[in-house]
Amino acid sequence: MDPESDEGTPREPGGTVGNEEPPDSSRAPDRESVAFDWEGIRVGFLTCMPVALGVAGYGIAFGVVANQAGLSVAEAALMSATVLAGASQIIAVELWSDPLPVAAIVFTTFAVNLRYSLMGAALQPWFRRLSPTQIYGSLFFMADENWALTMRDLKSGSGRGAFLLGSGIALWLFWVVSTILGVFAGESVGDPSRYGFDFILVAVFVALAAELWEGRPSLVPWVVALGTSVVAADLLPGRWYILLGGLAAAAVEVIRYDG
Repeated sequence: MDPESDEGTPREPGGTVGNEEPPDSSRAPDRESVAFDWEGIRVGFLTCMPVALGVAGYGIAFGVVANQAGLSVAEAALMSATVLAGASQIIAVELWSDPLPVAAIVFTTFAVNLRYSLMGAALQPWFRRLSPTQIYGSLFFMADENWALTMRDLKSGSGRGAFLLGSGIALWLFWVVSTILGVFAGESVGDPSRYGFDFILVAVFVALAAELWEGRPSLVPWVVALGTSVVAADLLPGRWYILLGGLAAAAVEVIRYDG
């Protein structure tokens, strides 16, 4: 018998051979084996369809507001197709006037959309192995709703790196089409809040929050984010409470796990 063969080499109690180290159970295969393929796009698109239908109601509301602000169908559709951010678009058309307050619109929407930097950072553990084209092409279609769905999918270990892109395409299609419908309906609809369109996104976000709930570990950052947002909304103008709530929750998590 060859003394160097496996048969002659003593095994450790855990089943390893010789000095061979056991597998590192701390590795996260769901983050190491991310694939970017058509299957991920397909699953993302189909999974996001119910959410996209809800977002379409808000898109109609935006189209109505855009019509009342004097935007044409082409202008409103172009804004939805290139911005894909409901809150920012609503703010922009609410500030729309003649002459156009460019600085106020840019500053306000910048403050609202800073939260996307936090959302993008949360995807980094999975996206770091994708190409720049795949990453930035997906991030263009990122919105709050499909980001939440993507985080849930990636945390499950699916390895679907294209899920964000597929779900974002679904949102984009429904958002643009519903914006166009809203502009056409603007003259007859009037105030969209009469039909409850202003509550649609609230309902969507409540449903997404329930999906992201992970039990007691989620309680502390959620409470911190809520408290900070409420205080900031009362003390600061504009929409800074959105960003500050997210930053406060992120800081608490860093202190908890790195302290």
